[in-house]
Amino acid sequence: MFNRLLIANRGEIAVRIISACQELGIQTVAIYSDADIDSLHVQLADYSCRVGSADASDSYLNSDALIHAAKTVQADAIHPGYGFLSENAEFAEAVTKAGLNFIGPTAEVIRQVGNKDGARSAMKAIGIPLIEGTPPLTNKEKACELAAEIGYPVILKPLSGGGGQGMLIFNNQAEFVKSYKRIEDLASIENFYLERYVTGARHIEVQILADHYGQIIHLGERECSLQRRNQKLLEECPSSALTPWLRAKVGELAVRAMKALHYTSVGTVEFLMDHGGNFYFMEINPRIQVEHGITELVTGIDIVKNQIKIAAGKPLNLIQENILFQGHAIECRINAEDPNNNFFPSAGKISRYHQPGGPAVRVDSGIMAESIVQPYYDSLIAKVMVHGRSRGDAIHIMERALSEYLIEGIHTTIPFHKEILKNPLFCSGDVDTQFVENKMAL
Repeated sequence: MFNRLLIANRGEIAVRIISACQELGIQTVAIYSDADIDSLHVQLADYSCRVGSADASDSYLNSDALIHAAKTVQADAIHPGYGFLSENAEFAEAVTKAGLNFIGPTAEVIRQVGNKDGARSAMKAIGIPLIEGTPPLTNKEKACELAAEIGYPVILKPLSGGGGQGMLIFNNQAEFVKSYKRIEDLASIENFYLERYVTGARHIEVQILADHYGQIIHLGERECSLQRRNQKLLEECPSSALTPWLRAKVGELAVRAMKALHYTSVGTVEFLMDHGGNFYFMEINPRIQVEHGITELVTGIDIVKNQIKIAAGKPLNLIQENILFQGHAIECRINAEDPNNNFFPSAGKISRYHQPGGPAVRVDSGIMAESIVQPYYDSLIAKVMVHGRSRGDAIHIMERALSEYLIEGIHTTIPFHKEILKNPLFCSGDVDTQFVENKMAL
């Protein structure tokens, strides 16, 4: 096992990794930018190290500075968390070349799944269902021709990157032609491809654990359909739409996909599911996910600790037949944003702070009273997770938890989550990826 681990991240995920390391007996090193010197993750770690200015490119995205810091403090490994450099193959490669352990899959795998065209080709070769799509686009005329062949509506997707960034939906050719300048403003057209857009689909992701000895298991699925502008807001585990048979089906698809890639570490395979219960491959995320905690609540398995153990060469002491799913869990992402002002980011000092509690409530947070929410980074500041015997129980527990959650001094998305939980369609489980836009008044 590692002796000392540097966490190449900040906020709540850094705090989460610190807690896992403490239970494993691993010393932790927190990095910080000039803006984060007094942050909670810095206070909780055994050691801390400045890596640059408030500009992320000078700190949390500065791979040379991160590796130098790890070697200076004599760390054995680097954990990238999510975001920042977590899916950067060059960073993973540089960490390994520096004689350190990268907590994640190999650089080769990250590179392979990071290119969606290559990932789709790999999945097609092993019989994983795909939504009809195009090769990388080349010019406006060909793009229009391919869109017509697929049939509208279509969705434009970047070949690399994640988090729903750069995606655009077009319902007809007139919309596509009219928006072409906007597409060119995003990036070169060669960096995009088209897929047929599945109306009313659900976003289903499967959590995978894979060790270095060929053992790959899944921990069930998460429903991630509650999104705004392709950014997840609220997740559930399990999905209310999946029967045990569908769960086994999508789990088998996910395991097969990861085995074909010789995947190691934790990761997720993401699918769209249509009204007929058909699954279509979307992408693979080669990292820990924001929403991993609700799977931990339902399975009782610590995913972060297993991720670290796998990187240290430990075999999985788990087999698929023994994975049990108990109850229902929901996560609400708490962002420093103003729902009444088009979700505009809300930076500033938190003047009062009180977390909800109780045996069925878990809060992963990187903030406390007097914390400064910085304008330089992602707006996610905390995650509220609850676990109930049923989906209905979990909804009621979450309503109670959010009513107890006090954050003053900045705006947050707590009021917006309360509106979601009151929506009768959400309560009935009638959700899809366009739920927020089509079924809630924004």
